[in-house]
Amino acid sequence: MPKNFAVRLRCPHGDTDSWIDLHNCEESLEQVLRHSWEFKCREHGVQQGIPQEAMEVAALDAPLPSQITSPSSLAVPFPNIPGKKIPRSSERISMRVRVTIYGFAGKKGAFHEDTETVIVNSSGALVTLKTKLELGDTVFLVHRSSRQEQEVRVAYLDAYSDRETRVGLAFKQPVPDFWRKNRKKPRVPKSLKVMVKGTDPGGHSFTQTAHTVDLSEDGARLDGIGFLTAPGQTIEVRRRLRKARFRVVWVGQVGTSESDQVGVVGLESEKDIWRVELPKGGAATPKPPKK
Repeated sequence: MPKNFAVRLRCPHGDTDSWIDLHNCEESLEQVLRHSWEFKCREHGVQQGIPQEAMEVAALDAPLPSQITSPSSLAVPFPNIPGKKIPRSSERISMRVRVTIYGFAGKKGAFHEDTETVIVNSSGALVTLKTKLELGDTVFLVHRSSRQEQEVRVAYLDAYSDRETRVGLAFKQPVPDFWRKNRKKPRVPKSLKVMVKGTDPGGHSFTQTAHTVDLSEDGARLDGIGFLTAPGQTIEVRRRLRKARFRVVWVGQVGTSESDQVGVVGLESEKDIWRVELPKGGAATPKPPKK
């Protein structure tokens, strides 16, 4: 019977690890561990490597198994409060989801870092970060596909390597559908010319032309904005004579096809500056193929 696996691979050019998902595999767990797999390192692009570890996982939409067969999946206790045993609000699922973490990291100040989840449940996620955080820190997590955002607390830390730390992030309260595959507000591919006003990281005001890549009922993806380098900023977007304020929830990583792109969520829901008919919910509208 085909199985699903989560596999951790290490980049041969550094200490950065990446997780990949293998779906409907005929191989056994032992065969997966012996096989060489292709993966994309966040720093060095496409690489090939032998797994550092692997575990069998349930698909997100499938019933969870009554037991987890991999001991390594039990060794990630988040959230964790010493001396107390807290019942889980939901089972953990090994799942790779692209997220952005941003906020303040003590004396180092503001940061934002693109990464991927290792394990998720309705109460939070486990991620790998290069930014050094402390237990109890409050930061923000952005789901890069749905653009949903949650304020999260650092509940668990583990020195994963010399450069990276495993970080358990806990939601303020369980959000059962946060990691769902379908976006809450479907996107419609649409290119519209807009004018964007904001403030760059140096505190200087800017005005710049850009265009939309896709639209949804509560936000948009914009391309051509090189001044914005971190989520959390508020910008004004003008379409012809109409304008509204938006908050930046993710910024495309430099060197990728999403460079100079930002995801924004509207702060004035009563204003419709697009004047485009948009679906009111349901299944997501697929993105157009990337060029």
